[in-house]
Amino acid sequence: MSGVARSVIPFSRPFEARSTLERLQAVLDSGHAHGDGPLTATATAKLRALTDGGDLLLTTSGTHALEMASHLLDLGPGDEVVLPTFTFSSAATAVTMTGATVVFVDVEGPSGNVDVTQLAEAVGPATKALSVMHYGGQPVDMDAVMSIARERGLSVIEDNAHGLGVVSEYGMLGRIGDLGVQSFHDTKNVHAGEGGALLINRECDLLRAEIMREKGTNRAQFLRGAVDKYSWVDWGSSYLPSEYNAAVLDAQLDAFETIQTLRHEVWNRYADELADWADRVGVQLMQPRGGVHAAHLFYVLVPHPEDQGELIDALRAEDIVATFHYVPLDSSIAGRHYGRTLHTLDRADDLSRRLVRLPLWAGLSTDEVDRVIDALTRWTPTKGRR
Repeated sequence: MSGVARSVIPFSRPFEARSTLERLQAVLDSGHAHGDGPLTATATAKLRALTDGGDLLLTTSGTHALEMASHLLDLGPGDEVVLPTFTFSSAATAVTMTGATVVFVDVEGPSGNVDVTQLAEAVGPATKALSVMHYGGQPVDMDAVMSIARERGLSVIEDNAHGLGVVSEYGMLGRIGDLGVQSFHDTKNVHAGEGGALLINRECDLLRAEIMREKGTNRAQFLRGAVDKYSWVDWGSSYLPSEYNAAVLDAQLDAFETIQTLRHEVWNRYADELADWADRVGVQLMQPRGGVHAAHLFYVLVPHPEDQGELIDALRAEDIVATFHYVPLDSSIAGRHYGRTLHTLDRADDLSRRLVRLPLWAGLSTDEVDRVIDALTRWTPTKGRR
């Protein structure tokens, strides 16, 4: 179609819930823009209902929820936390900010989830906690993780940034470990622009978590009438999101089922319509065990590392934005400084160098999905490398 402008298909686009502007206007009209207002309360209640009704606190980001988890576990110098090398840097920075050391382990394979056998092997005298992530909302074997933790007297941080609302054979993701973490960054299925939540699965952590989130004060107790004044009582920081963020999240949570339906429709089209092409050219498609995932992402694994950049460039030439994902943390400058490994983590390195993520967001049109599939199925890895 010569002369016709072709729009760029972005990699991700935040979903816009219909009632967002109404809720934001309500915040402006209320005169209460800081946190712990009525929309913080309603968003919290909706999120609790979505995550099996347990305790939780909204936070300013998933990163801050991870930081709170590290402090609730009283991590410090001399302690170690075992976590997968194939995850976002926040999982590690939340540990290292306490002075503790991270011990990186490999992934099990193409799922991107932690190798549970290596997780157990990495536990030593200094280990205080395990931190695991459900990559793409694909469940980690939490029965095995919790068994290791209970046998060794360890706590478990469950990073569920990708898997909101996913029910697995092990239970509701984010509610299985001692502390769970959600992210509401605008790249996530449900977003608040920036935001997160700490899922508190041990009753003993709730009061202290409230204090940490309120700059180390017992202000939350004061607002409930439990104390007549509030003051500084523990370590803390400013982790409470504003009512503006809560307003966006509240509207998003109302649209959760719609968001998930739209994302799964795109995911299923990729899985179904790319299968023959993948078999023909030696590409692996994302294949969640048991079919359980959050439709947070869809990736393909190209045959060779050299093909990764080639495919990304080929799609960009068609005005389609695809991308790689995590560079293993153990290979990073900070990872080598703050962490250690027991082995060479070959599977994570191979996964990182061959993985290409495709555009996936609620609202991606039928025509746009057609364009992505058409561009992919016309691409073949360089013959000399096959």
